[in-house]
Amino acid sequence: MNTSSAAPFKHPDEPPTTTTGGTPFADLPPRKTIKEAVAASAMGNATEWYDYGVYAVVATYIASHFFPEGSAAQFWTYAFLAISFIARPFGGFIWGPLGDRLGRKHVLALTIIIMSLATTLIGVLPTYEQVGILAPILLAVLRIVQGFSTGGEYGGAATFMAEYAPDKRRGRYGSFLEFGTLGGFALGTIVVLILQLILSEDAMASWGWRLPFFLALPMGLIGLYLRSRLDETPVFQDLEHEGEAQQSAVHGLVNLIRDYWKPILTMAGLVIPLNIANYTLLTYMPGYLETKINMSANESLATILIGEVIMMALLPFCGGLSDVIGRKKMWWTSMIGLFVMALPMYYLMGQGFVWAIIGFAVLGLLYIPQLSTISATFPAMFPAHVRFAGFAVTYNVFTSFFGGTAAPINEAVVSATGFLEFPAVYVMFGCLFGIVALFFLKETAGASLVGTDVPESQPDDYGVEAITAETQALDDCGR
Repeated sequence: MNTSSAAPFKHPDEPPTTTTGGTPFADLPPRKTIKEAVAASAMGNATEWYDYGVYAVVATYIASHFFPEGSAAQFWTYAFLAISFIARPFGGFIWGPLGDRLGRKHVLALTIIIMSLATTLIGVLPTYEQVGILAPILLAVLRIVQGFSTGGEYGGAATFMAEYAPDKRRGRYGSFLEFGTLGGFALGTIVVLILQLILSEDAMASWGWRLPFFLALPMGLIGLYLRSRLDETPVFQDLEHEGEAQQSAVHGLVNLIRDYWKPILTMAGLVIPLNIANYTLLTYMPGYLETKINMSANESLATILIGEVIMMALLPFCGGLSDVIGRKKMWWTSMIGLFVMALPMYYLMGQGFVWAIIGFAVLGLLYIPQLSTISATFPAMFPAHVRFAGFAVTYNVFTSFFGGTAAPINEAVVSATGFLEFPAVYVMFGCLFGIVALFFLKETAGASLVGTDVPESQPDDYGVEAITAETQALDDCGR
Protein backbone atom coordinates (compact mmCIF):
# COMPACT_ATOMS: atom_id res chain seq x y z
CA MET A 1 0.00 0.00 0.00
CA ASN A 2 1.21 3.50 -0.79
CA THR A 3 1.52 5.53 2.40
CA SER A 4 1.37 9.22 3.09
CA SER A 5 5.15 9.30 3.11
CA ALA A 6 5.55 7.75 -0.33
CA ALA A 7 7.04 9.93 -3.06
CA PRO A 8 5.53 10.59 -6.47
CA PHE A 9 6.97 8.68 -9.42
CA LYS A 10 10.39 9.77 -10.61
CA HIS A 11 12.48 8.65 -13.52
CA PRO A 12 15.32 6.43 -12.21
CA ASP A 13 17.94 8.63 -13.88
CA GLU A 14 16.85 11.73 -11.98
CA PRO A 15 19.05 12.72 -9.01
CA PRO A 16 17.66 12.26 -5.50
CA THR A 17 16.14 15.31 -3.89
CA THR A 18 15.50 16.50 -0.38
CA THR A 19 11.93 15.89 0.73
CA THR A 20 9.55 17.32 3.26
CA GLY A 21 6.16 15.94 4.16
CA GLY A 22 6.91 13.07 1.79
CA THR A 23 6.84 15.12 -1.45
CA PRO A 24 10.12 15.62 -3.37
CA PHE A 25 10.70 19.31 -4.05
CA ALA A 26 11.96 18.66 -7.59
CA ASP A 27 8.69 16.88 -8.40
CA LEU A 28 6.53 19.83 -7.37
CA PRO A 29 5.17 21.99 -10.21
CA PRO A 30 6.91 25.33 -10.86
CA ARG A 31 5.50 28.33 -9.01
CA LYS A 32 4.01 29.63 -12.27
CA THR A 33 2.03 26.41 -12.68
CA ILE A 34 0.86 26.53 -9.07
CA LYS A 35 -0.35 30.09 -9.55
CA GLU A 36 -2.19 29.04 -12.72
CA ALA A 37 -3.85 26.20 -10.80
CA VAL A 38 -4.88 28.67 -8.11
CA ALA A 39 -6.36 31.03 -10.71
CA ALA A 40 -8.21 28.21 -12.50
CA SER A 41 -9.73 26.92 -9.27
CA ALA A 42 -10.65 30.36 -7.96
CA MET A 43 -12.27 31.40 -11.24
CA GLY A 44 -14.62 28.43 -11.16
CA ASN A 45 -15.45 29.16 -7.55
CA ALA A 46 -16.10 32.81 -8.39
CA THR A 47 -18.52 31.74 -11.14
CA GLU A 48 -20.33 29.43 -8.73
CA TRP A 49 -20.76 32.01 -5.99
CA TYR A 50 -21.44 34.84 -8.39
CA ASP A 51 -24.68 33.02 -9.16
CA TYR A 52 -25.63 32.77 -5.49
CA GLY A 53 -24.61 36.36 -4.87
CA VAL A 54 -26.62 37.76 -7.77
CA TYR A 55 -29.65 35.65 -6.92
CA ALA A 56 -29.53 36.89 -3.31
CA VAL A 57 -29.23 40.60 -4.11
CA VAL A 58 -31.98 40.55 -6.78
CA ALA A 59 -34.24 38.37 -4.63
CA THR A 60 -36.87 41.11 -4.30
CA TYR A 61 -37.07 41.44 -8.11
CA ILE A 62 -37.31 37.67 -8.57
CA ALA A 63 -40.08 37.53 -5.97
CA SER A 64 -42.17 40.06 -7.92
CA HIS A 65 -41.69 38.35 -11.31
CA PHE A 66 -41.89 34.62 -10.61
CA PHE A 67 -44.56 34.30 -7.93
CA PRO A 68 -48.14 35.59 -7.65
CA GLU A 69 -48.85 38.51 -5.35
CA GLY A 70 -49.83 37.63 -1.81
CA SER A 71 -48.12 34.22 -1.95
CA ALA A 72 -45.27 34.92 0.50
CA ALA A 73 -43.16 35.61 -2.58
CA GLN A 74 -40.03 36.59 -0.63
CA PHE A 75 -40.08 33.31 1.29
CA TRP A 76 -40.55 31.27 -1.90
CA THR A 77 -37.69 33.14 -3.54
CA TYR A 78 -35.35 32.03 -0.75
CA ALA A 79 -36.89 28.55 -0.84
CA PHE A 80 -35.98 28.31 -4.53
CA LEU A 81 -32.44 29.24 -3.57
CA ALA A 82 -32.58 26.20 -1.28
CA ILE A 83 -33.83 24.00 -4.14
CA SER A 84 -30.40 24.12 -5.75
CA PHE A 85 -28.99 22.67 -2.54
CA ILE A 86 -31.27 19.66 -2.80
CA ALA A 87 -29.44 18.71 -5.99
CA ARG A 88 -25.96 19.28 -4.58
CA PRO A 89 -25.67 15.93 -2.77
CA PHE A 90 -26.64 14.10 -5.97
CA GLY A 91 -23.93 16.02 -7.76
CA GLY A 92 -21.48 15.13 -4.99
CA PHE A 93 -22.33 11.43 -5.17
CA ILE A 94 -21.75 11.42 -8.93
CA TRP A 95 -19.00 13.96 -9.59
CA GLY A 96 -16.93 13.06 -6.51
CA PRO A 97 -16.33 9.37 -7.29
CA LEU A 98 -15.82 10.27 -10.96
CA GLY A 99 -13.13 12.73 -9.91
CA ASP A 100 -11.33 9.94 -8.05
CA ARG A 101 -11.74 7.63 -11.05
CA LEU A 102 -11.13 9.90 -14.07
CA GLY A 103 -9.18 12.74 -12.50
CA ARG A 104 -9.90 16.16 -11.05
CA LYS A 105 -9.36 18.14 -14.26
CA HIS A 106 -11.94 16.39 -16.47
CA VAL A 107 -14.75 16.72 -13.94
CA LEU A 108 -14.01 20.39 -13.31
CA ALA A 109 -14.19 21.16 -17.03
CA LEU A 110 -17.75 19.80 -17.16
CA THR A 111 -19.04 21.35 -13.97
CA ILE A 112 -17.99 24.92 -14.78
CA ILE A 113 -19.73 24.87 -18.18
CA ILE A 114 -22.99 23.38 -16.84
CA MET A 115 -22.96 25.81 -13.94
CA SER A 116 -22.41 28.95 -16.00
CA LEU A 117 -25.04 27.98 -18.59
CA ALA A 118 -27.70 27.38 -15.94
CA THR A 119 -27.00 30.76 -14.35
CA THR A 120 -27.11 32.58 -17.69
CA LEU A 121 -30.45 31.06 -18.68
CA ILE A 122 -32.15 32.50 -15.57
CA GLY A 123 -31.74 35.88 -17.25
CA VAL A 124 -34.03 34.90 -20.16
CA LEU A 125 -36.82 33.13 -18.26
CA PRO A 126 -40.43 34.28 -18.81
CA THR A 127 -42.30 35.74 -15.83
CA TYR A 128 -45.33 34.49 -13.91
CA GLU A 129 -47.42 37.15 -15.59
CA GLN A 130 -46.41 35.78 -19.01
CA VAL A 131 -46.62 31.99 -18.55
CA GLY A 132 -48.16 31.44 -15.12
CA ILE A 133 -46.99 28.49 -13.02
CA LEU A 134 -44.47 27.51 -15.71
CA ALA A 135 -42.27 30.45 -14.67
CA PRO A 136 -41.39 29.17 -11.17
CA ILE A 137 -41.11 25.62 -12.55
CA LEU A 138 -38.47 26.70 -15.07
CA LEU A 139 -36.68 28.67 -12.37
CA ALA A 140 -36.65 25.58 -10.15
CA VAL A 141 -35.24 23.41 -12.96
CA LEU A 142 -32.34 25.79 -13.55
CA ARG A 143 -31.64 26.04 -9.83
CA ILE A 144 -31.51 22.23 -9.66
CA VAL A 145 -29.11 22.03 -12.63
CA GLN A 146 -26.94 24.70 -11.05
CA GLY A 147 -26.91 22.84 -7.75
CA PHE A 148 -26.08 19.52 -9.41
CA SER A 149 -23.02 20.99 -11.11
CA THR A 150 -21.97 22.81 -7.95
CA GLY A 151 -21.97 19.42 -6.20
CA GLY A 152 -18.77 18.62 -8.07
CA GLU A 153 -17.35 22.07 -8.61
CA TYR A 154 -16.52 23.17 -5.09
CA GLY A 155 -15.08 19.91 -3.77
CA GLY A 156 -13.18 19.38 -7.01
CA ALA A 157 -11.71 22.89 -7.06
CA ALA A 158 -10.60 22.62 -3.42
CA THR A 159 -9.04 19.20 -4.03
CA PHE A 160 -7.35 20.43 -7.22
CA MET A 161 -5.83 23.43 -5.45
CA ALA A 162 -4.81 21.50 -2.33
CA GLU A 163 -3.01 18.84 -4.38
CA TYR A 164 -1.10 21.43 -6.41
CA ALA A 165 0.01 23.57 -3.45
CA PRO A 166 3.28 22.97 -1.56
CA ASP A 167 2.59 21.21 1.74
CA LYS A 168 3.85 23.96 4.02
CA ARG A 169 1.92 26.74 2.26
CA ARG A 170 -1.34 24.97 1.52
CA GLY A 171 -3.22 27.35 3.78
CA ARG A 172 -2.06 30.47 1.96
CA TYR A 173 -2.59 29.09 -1.53
CA GLY A 174 -5.90 27.48 -0.55
CA SER A 175 -7.24 30.77 0.77
CA PHE A 176 -7.39 32.10 -2.78
CA LEU A 177 -10.15 29.63 -3.59
CA GLU A 178 -12.25 31.42 -0.99
CA PHE A 179 -11.01 34.70 -2.41
CA GLY A 180 -12.91 33.53 -5.50
CA THR A 181 -15.94 32.79 -3.31
CA LEU A 182 -16.13 36.29 -1.87
CA GLY A 183 -15.03 37.73 -5.22
CA GLY A 184 -18.05 36.12 -6.86
CA PHE A 185 -20.36 37.41 -4.13
CA ALA A 186 -18.81 40.88 -4.27
CA LEU A 187 -18.93 41.02 -8.08
CA GLY A 188 -22.61 40.13 -8.03
CA THR A 189 -23.24 42.88 -5.49
CA ILE A 190 -21.21 45.44 -7.46
CA VAL A 191 -22.94 44.66 -10.76
CA VAL A 192 -26.41 44.99 -9.24
CA LEU A 193 -25.47 48.12 -7.31
CA ILE A 194 -24.12 49.80 -10.47
CA LEU A 195 -27.27 48.88 -12.38
CA GLN A 196 -29.46 50.29 -9.61
CA LEU A 197 -27.51 53.54 -9.73
CA ILE A 198 -27.59 54.02 -13.52
CA LEU A 199 -31.05 52.63 -14.31
CA SER A 200 -34.37 53.99 -13.20
CA GLU A 201 -36.28 52.03 -10.59
CA ASP A 202 -38.85 50.99 -13.20
CA ALA A 203 -36.19 49.85 -15.69
CA MET A 204 -34.39 47.85 -13.02
CA ALA A 205 -37.61 46.18 -11.92
CA SER A 206 -38.69 45.50 -15.51
CA TRP A 207 -35.55 44.14 -17.20
CA GLY A 208 -32.39 45.44 -15.51
CA TRP A 209 -32.38 42.66 -12.91
CA ARG A 210 -31.80 40.14 -15.74
CA LEU A 211 -28.49 41.62 -16.94
CA PRO A 212 -26.22 40.34 -14.13
CA PHE A 213 -27.04 36.71 -14.96
CA PHE A 214 -25.58 37.06 -18.46
CA LEU A 215 -22.11 37.69 -17.06
CA ALA A 216 -21.88 34.09 -15.81
CA LEU A 217 -21.24 32.65 -19.29
CA PRO A 218 -18.03 34.56 -20.10
CA MET A 219 -16.83 33.90 -16.55
CA GLY A 220 -17.35 30.19 -17.09
CA LEU A 221 -15.53 30.23 -20.42
CA ILE A 222 -12.54 31.99 -18.87
CA GLY A 223 -12.43 29.39 -16.12
CA LEU A 224 -12.64 26.55 -18.66
CA TYR A 225 -9.76 28.04 -20.63
CA LEU A 226 -7.58 28.34 -17.53
CA ARG A 227 -8.30 24.75 -16.50
CA SER A 228 -7.70 23.31 -19.97
CA ARG A 229 -4.09 24.56 -19.87
CA LEU A 230 -3.16 22.54 -16.76
CA ASP A 231 -2.17 18.92 -16.26
CA GLU A 232 -3.71 16.64 -13.66
CA THR A 233 -2.59 17.22 -10.09
CA PRO A 234 0.76 15.63 -9.11
CA VAL A 235 -1.01 13.65 -6.36
CA PHE A 236 -3.51 12.07 -8.77
CA GLN A 237 -0.76 11.31 -11.28
CA ASP A 238 1.06 9.47 -8.51
CA LEU A 239 -2.08 7.45 -7.72
CA GLU A 240 -2.45 6.45 -11.36
CA HIS A 241 1.20 5.40 -11.63
CA GLU A 242 0.96 3.32 -8.46
CA GLY A 243 -2.28 1.72 -9.73
CA GLU A 244 -4.20 3.02 -6.72
CA ALA A 245 -6.68 5.30 -8.47
CA GLN A 246 -10.24 4.06 -8.20
CA GLN A 247 -11.13 1.49 -10.84
CA SER A 248 -14.85 2.11 -10.41
CA ALA A 249 -16.72 5.18 -9.23
CA VAL A 250 -19.29 2.99 -7.44
CA HIS A 251 -16.57 0.98 -5.67
CA GLY A 252 -14.89 4.23 -4.63
CA LEU A 253 -18.11 5.50 -3.07
CA VAL A 254 -18.64 2.24 -1.15
CA ASN A 255 -15.03 2.31 0.00
CA LEU A 256 -15.43 5.89 1.23
CA ILE A 257 -18.54 5.24 3.33
CA ARG A 258 -17.30 1.91 4.71
CA ASP A 259 -13.74 2.89 5.65
CA TYR A 260 -13.81 6.65 6.27
CA TRP A 261 -16.99 7.32 8.22
CA LYS A 262 -15.08 8.94 11.08
CA PRO A 263 -13.62 11.82 9.01
CA ILE A 264 -17.01 12.11 7.29
CA LEU A 265 -18.73 12.76 10.63
CA THR A 266 -15.98 15.11 11.80
CA MET A 267 -16.15 17.12 8.59
CA ALA A 268 -19.95 17.21 8.84
CA GLY A 269 -19.67 18.83 12.26
CA LEU A 270 -17.54 21.60 10.74
CA VAL A 271 -19.65 22.02 7.59
CA ILE A 272 -22.79 22.77 9.64
CA PRO A 273 -21.55 25.98 11.35
CA LEU A 274 -19.58 26.97 8.26
CA ASN A 275 -22.66 26.98 6.07
CA ILE A 276 -25.09 28.44 8.58
CA ALA A 277 -22.73 31.38 9.03
CA ASN A 278 -21.96 31.65 5.33
CA TYR A 279 -25.51 31.71 4.03
CA THR A 280 -26.87 33.75 6.92
CA LEU A 281 -24.21 36.46 6.51
CA LEU A 282 -23.74 36.49 2.72
CA THR A 283 -27.03 35.27 1.22
CA TYR A 284 -29.80 36.19 3.64
CA MET A 285 -28.31 39.47 4.81
CA PRO A 286 -29.14 41.73 1.79
CA GLY A 287 -32.86 40.99 2.00
CA TYR A 288 -32.78 41.06 5.80
CA LEU A 289 -31.27 44.55 5.95
CA GLU A 290 -33.71 45.85 3.35
CA THR A 291 -36.98 44.26 4.49
CA LYS A 292 -36.43 43.81 8.23
CA ILE A 293 -34.06 46.66 9.20
CA ASN A 294 -35.71 49.00 6.64
CA MET A 295 -32.53 50.07 4.89
CA SER A 296 -32.68 51.25 1.31
CA ALA A 297 -31.63 48.78 -1.39
CA ASN A 298 -28.41 50.70 -2.02
CA GLU A 299 -27.55 50.94 1.69
CA SER A 300 -28.01 47.21 2.21
CA LEU A 301 -25.83 46.36 -0.80
CA ALA A 302 -23.17 48.86 0.28
CA THR A 303 -23.06 47.29 3.76
CA ILE A 304 -22.54 43.80 2.34
CA LEU A 305 -20.01 45.00 -0.24
CA ILE A 306 -17.85 46.83 2.32
CA GLY A 307 -17.84 43.78 4.57
CA GLU A 308 -16.95 41.43 1.70
CA VAL A 309 -14.06 43.61 0.53
CA ILE A 310 -12.60 43.69 4.05
CA MET A 311 -12.95 39.92 4.30
CA MET A 312 -11.25 39.40 0.93
CA ALA A 313 -8.29 41.52 1.99
CA LEU A 314 -7.72 39.35 5.06
CA LEU A 315 -8.16 35.92 3.44
CA PRO A 316 -4.52 35.38 2.33
CA PHE A 317 -3.23 36.59 5.71
CA CYS A 318 -5.46 34.18 7.65
CA GLY A 319 -4.70 31.32 5.27
CA GLY A 320 -0.98 31.94 5.68
CA LEU A 321 -1.37 32.20 9.46
CA SER A 322 -2.89 28.71 9.51
CA ASP A 323 0.35 27.41 7.97
CA VAL A 324 2.19 28.82 10.98
CA ILE A 325 -0.09 27.99 13.93
CA GLY A 326 -2.19 25.16 12.46
CA ARG A 327 -5.77 24.85 11.22
CA LYS A 328 -7.41 23.88 14.51
CA LYS A 329 -6.48 27.09 16.32
CA MET A 330 -8.01 29.10 13.50
CA TRP A 331 -11.28 27.17 13.74
CA TRP A 332 -11.38 27.41 17.54
CA THR A 333 -10.98 31.20 17.31
CA SER A 334 -13.81 31.47 14.79
CA MET A 335 -16.26 29.17 16.58
CA ILE A 336 -15.87 30.78 19.98
CA GLY A 337 -15.81 34.31 18.55
CA LEU A 338 -19.02 33.86 16.54
CA PHE A 339 -20.79 32.19 19.45
CA VAL A 340 -19.97 35.08 21.78
CA MET A 341 -20.41 38.02 19.37
CA ALA A 342 -23.33 37.00 17.12
CA LEU A 343 -26.13 38.41 19.30
CA PRO A 344 -24.45 41.72 20.17
CA MET A 345 -23.52 42.37 16.52
CA TYR A 346 -27.01 41.62 15.21
CA TYR A 347 -28.45 43.99 17.78
CA LEU A 348 -25.92 46.60 16.65
CA MET A 349 -26.92 46.19 13.00
CA GLY A 350 -30.44 47.24 13.86
CA GLN A 351 -29.27 50.64 15.10
CA GLY A 352 -28.57 52.22 11.69
CA PHE A 353 -26.46 52.16 8.52
CA VAL A 354 -23.04 52.85 10.05
CA TRP A 355 -23.66 50.43 12.91
CA ALA A 356 -24.80 47.79 10.42
CA ILE A 357 -21.47 48.09 8.58
CA ILE A 358 -19.55 47.68 11.85
CA GLY A 359 -21.66 44.74 13.02
CA PHE A 360 -21.43 42.91 9.70
CA ALA A 361 -17.68 43.57 9.46
CA VAL A 362 -17.05 42.13 12.95
CA LEU A 363 -19.00 38.96 12.19
CA GLY A 364 -17.28 38.68 8.81
CA LEU A 365 -13.86 38.93 10.43
CA LEU A 366 -14.76 36.22 12.93
CA TYR A 367 -15.95 34.00 10.08
CA ILE A 368 -12.74 34.44 8.05
CA PRO A 369 -10.62 31.91 10.05
CA GLN A 370 -13.07 29.21 8.88
CA LEU A 371 -13.51 30.43 5.34
CA SER A 372 -9.81 30.99 4.65
CA THR A 373 -8.84 27.44 5.63
CA ILE A 374 -11.57 25.32 4.00
CA SER A 375 -9.39 24.31 1.05
CA ALA A 376 -6.48 23.42 3.33
CA THR A 377 -8.53 21.62 5.99
CA PHE A 378 -11.25 19.58 4.29
CA PRO A 379 -9.32 17.86 1.44
CA ALA A 380 -6.61 16.85 3.93
CA MET A 381 -9.16 14.91 6.00
CA PHE A 382 -9.21 12.11 3.40
CA PRO A 383 -6.51 10.07 1.62
CA ALA A 384 -5.85 10.74 -2.06
CA HIS A 385 -7.83 7.83 -3.54
CA VAL A 386 -11.13 8.96 -1.96
CA ARG A 387 -10.37 12.65 -1.48
CA PHE A 388 -12.61 14.14 -4.18
CA ALA A 389 -15.55 11.93 -3.21
CA GLY A 390 -14.99 12.40 0.53
CA PHE A 391 -15.03 16.18 0.22
CA ALA A 392 -17.82 16.41 -2.37
CA VAL A 393 -20.23 13.96 -0.73
CA THR A 394 -19.79 15.15 2.86
CA TYR A 395 -19.74 18.83 2.08
CA ASN A 396 -22.74 18.80 -0.23
CA VAL A 397 -24.98 16.52 1.84
CA PHE A 398 -24.67 18.72 4.93
CA THR A 399 -24.63 21.96 2.96
CA SER A 400 -27.99 20.97 1.49
CA PHE A 401 -29.47 20.66 4.98
CA PHE A 402 -27.82 23.60 6.72
CA GLY A 403 -26.66 25.95 3.94
CA GLY A 404 -29.50 26.11 1.47
CA THR A 405 -32.09 26.20 4.22
CA ALA A 406 -30.47 29.04 6.19
CA ALA A 407 -32.16 31.88 4.30
CA PRO A 408 -35.72 30.46 4.28
CA ILE A 409 -35.47 29.35 7.94
CA ASN A 410 -34.27 32.78 9.02
CA GLU A 411 -36.93 34.48 6.90
CA ALA A 412 -39.75 32.26 8.21
CA VAL A 413 -38.85 32.66 11.89
CA VAL A 414 -38.17 36.39 11.74
CA SER A 415 -41.39 37.04 9.79
CA ALA A 416 -43.51 34.88 12.10
CA THR A 417 -42.09 36.07 15.42
CA GLY A 418 -40.61 39.51 14.77
CA PHE A 419 -37.47 38.35 16.62
CA LEU A 420 -34.89 40.25 14.51
CA GLU A 421 -31.92 38.67 16.29
CA PHE A 422 -32.92 35.09 15.41
CA PRO A 423 -30.21 34.78 12.68
CA ALA A 424 -27.63 35.31 15.44
CA VAL A 425 -29.16 32.51 17.50
CA TYR A 426 -29.07 30.25 14.45
CA VAL A 427 -25.37 30.98 13.94
CA MET A 428 -24.72 30.17 17.62
CA PHE A 429 -26.62 26.90 17.21
CA GLY A 430 -24.32 25.92 14.34
CA CYS A 431 -21.19 26.77 16.34
CA LEU A 432 -22.11 24.16 18.94
CA PHE A 433 -21.71 21.41 16.32
CA GLY A 434 -18.36 22.83 15.27
CA ILE A 435 -17.00 23.00 18.79
CA VAL A 436 -17.76 19.30 19.31
CA ALA A 437 -16.24 18.33 15.93
CA LEU A 438 -13.01 20.19 16.65
CA PHE A 439 -12.18 17.73 19.44
CA PHE A 440 -11.98 14.98 16.78
CA LEU A 441 -10.25 16.93 14.01
CA LYS A 442 -6.68 15.88 13.20
CA GLU A 443 -4.16 18.65 12.63
CA THR A 444 -2.96 18.46 9.00
CA ALA A 445 -1.04 21.71 8.55
CA GLY A 446 2.12 20.95 6.57
CA ALA A 447 1.28 17.24 6.12
CA SER A 448 1.73 15.56 2.76
CA LEU A 449 -1.43 14.71 0.79
CA VAL A 450 0.29 11.94 -1.18
CA GLY A 451 -0.82 8.34 -0.73
CA THR A 452 -3.66 6.25 0.62
CA ASP A 453 -3.30 6.94 4.34
CA VAL A 454 -5.25 9.69 6.13
CA PRO A 455 -2.91 12.70 6.42
CA GLU A 456 -1.84 13.91 9.87
CA SER A 457 0.89 16.42 10.61
CA GLN A 458 3.69 16.23 13.15
CA PRO A 459 4.66 19.25 15.30
CA ASP A 460 7.63 20.10 13.07
CA ASP A 461 5.54 19.94 9.85
CA TYR A 462 4.26 23.49 10.27
CA GLY A 463 5.47 26.78 11.62
CA VAL A 464 7.86 29.48 10.47
CA GLU A 465 10.90 27.19 10.39
CA ALA A 466 9.14 24.54 8.29
CA ILE A 467 7.87 27.14 5.81
CA THR A 468 11.31 28.76 5.56
CA ALA A 469 13.01 25.39 4.96
CA GLU A 470 10.54 24.45 2.24
CA THR A 471 10.87 27.82 0.54
CA GLN A 472 14.67 27.54 0.50
CA ALA A 473 14.56 24.00 -0.82
CA LEU A 474 12.13 24.99 -3.59
CA ASP A 475 14.39 27.88 -4.54
CA ASP A 476 17.36 25.51 -4.69
CA CYS A 477 15.41 23.18 -7.00
CA GLY A 478 14.32 26.08 -9.21
CA ARG A 479 10.66 25.58 -8.35
